[in-house]
Amino acid sequence: MSLSPNDSKIKFTGPLRTLFPQDLLLLCDRSTSSDQTIQQTTAALIDQVQRYGDMALRQMAEEFDHVTLDRLEVGRQQWRKALEQTEPAIRRAMERAAANIAAVHRAFLPELLETEPEPGIRIARRPDPLDRVGVYAPGGRAAYPSSVLMGAVPARVAGVREVILCSPPGPDGLPSPSVLAAAELAGVDRVFAVGGAGAVAAMAYGTESIPKVDRIVGPGNAYVAEAKLQVSGAVAIDSPAGPSELLVVADGSADPEVIAREVMAQAEHDPQASVVVVAVGDGAAERISAATLAMIPSQERQTIIVEALATRGAILSAETVDEAIAFSNAFAPEHLLIATEDAPTLVSRFRNAGTIFVGVTSSVAFGDYMSGANHVLPTGGLARSYSGLSVLDFIRWTTYQHIDRAAAASLASDVGVFADAEGLPAHAAAARQWETGARP
Repeated sequence: MSLSPNDSKIKFTGPLRTLFPQDLLLLCDRSTSSDQTIQQTTAALIDQVQRYGDMALRQMAEEFDHVTLDRLEVGRQQWRKALEQTEPAIRRAMERAAANIAAVHRAFLPELLETEPEPGIRIARRPDPLDRVGVYAPGGRAAYPSSVLMGAVPARVAGVREVILCSPPGPDGLPSPSVLAAAELAGVDRVFAVGGAGAVAAMAYGTESIPKVDRIVGPGNAYVAEAKLQVSGAVAIDSPAGPSELLVVADGSADPEVIAREVMAQAEHDPQASVVVVAVGDGAAERISAATLAMIPSQERQTIIVEALATRGAILSAETVDEAIAFSNAFAPEHLLIATEDAPTLVSRFRNAGTIFVGVTSSVAFGDYMSGANHVLPTGGLARSYSGLSVLDFIRWTTYQHIDRAAAASLASDVGVFADAEGLPAHAAAARQWETGARP
């Protein structure tokens, strides 16, 4: 049975097991990196920034943001003004989110590790914070101050010396006031009104105004994601990330309207958002589908939601929880919500996900803003090999080792044999000089 698009505005519906291979491939292939137009356009923009620096960034602001910039850097007084003018309820929510993010990431700070594989051989790994990092905060359809907090607060917790922020300018030549307010709250050092692939290139290679950074983090559109990939040979990045993704694994215990609200929340991000529900139990998928379709007309971002569900949406049924788990591990979603009665006992069986929300009350929206876990997560199936943003992204490890005289004598002969076998006589000589009696 082929599950072709139907009149329900949801790309795929029906039993999971009946998906044809090409349908499953379409559902699972969410990468934008194979789009040659995006690759070529991004490469050209990066080249312009490398060649012409700030001038190229100003031209891009005129072309893409329709604004003329006198200067790229935003003065600190503008951030403070934005924070002072932020509505009190929004400010309280941002402060609470920042505090939770700091608390969670502080708890996961790594420590110096030491080990002694043999007497007299001491090996240590020391976590050292990066010198300078760049945080990207998207603009366009919506402003995301939460992304500022998710990037900058963990960097500060990790001990990064300098944090810079790039975010697209609005009609007034400044990033969104909420983004500026978040920058002030998060302790960012410098802010630049620069967006898109140009911002990524500027942070990767440096310009007259924007300093080169050691790592670039933060979400963005397909061009930002592609730019991060293309500059990753020159600077570290967090993980390739594209449009938002959600997979819900539900059973009959889940309220269909609760699941439908989760679908709405993620689908409203972007027309390319991928939202999939796999429901276990007789009639569960049909009830969730009906609740979802009934909810669409009342949504403010209805146009975006409809396009997302028609392009990459699915509400499928599974015969067993095992079938749903197998699909989830293959799909490797950015966000995974386990909305089953026994969610806490199942969580260990789900392996590949950017972040897992355990139980129906654990709304993905809580993780997007307030729980303290990071919302900068791998997409496009890359949760198989990448992790969500954490303090580890702002730290590099320095390994050092100390070998005392007795241990050096013990190692000398075997290392010499090893080096001889590899045809490296100078290595052998450097080791053998510490053999007992070889040196005074």
